[in-house]
Parts: sequence; structure tokens; C-alpha cells
Amino acid sequence: MSGIEIGLLGLAVMLVLMLIRIPIAIAMMAVGLGGYSLLAGVDPALNYLKTGAFWRFSSYDLAIIPMFLLMGEFAAGAGLSNSLFKAANAFFGHRRGGMAVSVIGACAGFGAICGSSLATVSTMTRVALPELRSAGYSLPLATGALAAGGTLGILIPPSVALVIYAIIVEANIVALFAAAMIPALFAAIGFMLAIEVYIRLVPNASPKGIRFSWGERGRAVLDTWTTLLIFLLVIGGIYIGWFTPSEAAAVGVFGTGLLAFTKGKMRWPGFSDAILRTARATAMIFLIILGAEFLNSFLALTRVSYIMAETIQASGLSPYL
Repeated sequence: MSGIEIGLLGLAVMLVLMLIRIPIAIAMMAVGLGGYSLLAGVDPALNYLKTGAFWRFSSYDLAIIPMFLLMGEFAAGAGLSNSLFKAANAFFGHRRGGMAVSVIGACAGFGAICGSSLATVSTMTRVALPELRSAGYSLPLATGALAAGGTLGILIPPSVALVIYAIIVEANIVALFAAAMIPALFAAIGFMLAIEVYIRLVPNASPKGIRFSWGERGRAVLDTWTTLLIFLLVIGGIYIGWFTPSEAAAVGVFGTGLLAFTKGKMRWPGFSDAILRTARATAMIFLIILGAEFLNSFLALTRVSYIMAETIQASGLSPYL
């Protein structure tokens, strides 16, 4: 078999492994090391297993991942998600479907200080789902709004997914953060419009809520000032040039951690749980990065990536296509 055929076969095997529920990191690692051994030999593959892992994990940029994850844990412990949901609900909750729209807005706000979709959706579910259900919202609408809004966690900077992508392809993290803001805004607006369409198709899915006074709305917005301050400090500091992304993540962890402790919502058990959840998520992400490193090396040997790129470039298709 040629290198191209081996590369395409390897990709097919990887997809099959994922479909039968083999963890993504293990599927990529198995195909990457197996294909590398087939093309270059077992001894070079074992040697690369050592050097590739050291080279990938010795990168200083990887420190940003656990810090952004811990920042989200501390933000949840400080109750920032609750204040965001209350502020959004104060403006939209009186409308039919307004509380579901508020979930999208709150997820977007929480995503701005948390780089993980998993952390965003789990935190907002604890805060908003009981409120949605007690207000009479249908379970499909309530859970659908939370699931959709949770995806904003990895699109709105700071985003762990963008950090991982930047590290793997050696792109500029700051440029990726800037580029993600517009699609994140369109995604949030699109989710809100989808809710508006749904409640017109299924009117019984959501009741009208209580209208808040402007004074109550103002107080609810003021309660979110800490979230806005942390976002401006972290993301604004990166864009202005005060911090590198890793330094900004450390500043964010310190700020959200300080809030979590001073507000009295986090003590030692909560702190240790936040550290453990961060460690588990970081280990999972790092293993995926290592699997991607081995897969990339295998595909580089087969030249599948280069040939696919050259084929598309020579196709004569328009830039939009």
C-alpha cells in the first residue's frame, strides 16, 4: 500500500474506533502510533513516543488551559452565574420564552469568564433549570436552551478550544480570540431567534413571567459588575498588551478565586473539589493533545494532509466554496 492509502485507511480506522465509543484521545493515539510504526518502524515510533510527549508538554502555553478551567470553577463558586441569569431575566423574563432567552444571555456572559462549554452548561443548569421548570417551561425548551447556550463557552474568549487549536497549529492565540467574537455574537443571537420561533410553533412550551421595574433591573445589572470587571481585565489586558494570555489566565484565576472566598461561597471542601475537577478536565484535554500530536506526525509521513490541501487549491473553486 502507498502512503496515501495507509493515511486514508488510518483515518477510517480512527473514525470507526470513535463510533464504537473508544475515547477520542486513545483512538488518535492508537492510529497515530500504529501508522507511524508501519511507515517508519517500531523503534522510531517508540522513540517518538518519548520525545513527542516531552516536546508537546514542555510548552509554556499549555499552562493557560488548567488556569482558564480553574477560573470557571471559581466563577461558579462565587455565584457569578446566578447574578448573570438574574440580570438577563430581569430584562427578558416577562416575555413569553423570555427566561429561555435569558439563559442564552447568561451563558454568553459566563462564557466570557470561563473557557469550557462543559463548565458553562453544568453551572448554568444548576442555576437556571430549577427556575425554568418552576416557571412552567417545557423540559425540551429548557434543556435545549441550556444545551445550546452552553456551546458559547468555547466560542466566546477566553476559550480552551481556541487555545488548544492555537497550540496544535502554532497560531496566534490573541488573534483567534479577536476573530471569535463576531461568530460568538451571531451564535447567541441565532439561539435567541430560534427560541422565538419555537415558542410561536409551540405556544404552550413557555408562559409569560413577571415584569421587573427599572429599579430592579438596575440593581440586577449592578450585581454583575464583578463579572464585567474580570472579563475586561483578562481579555482587555490581553488585547492592550498588559498580559500574555497565560499571565491573563493567572490574573483571572486570582480574581475569581478572591471573589469565591470573600463572598463566603467557597470553603476548603469547595476549593478542593474545584481543584480536582480542573485536574481531571486538564488530564483529559492533555491526553487529547498528545493523541493529536501522534496523529499529525503519522499523517505528515503519509502526506495526506498536503495532498488534500493541494487538491483543493488546484480545484479552481471560488474562495467562498
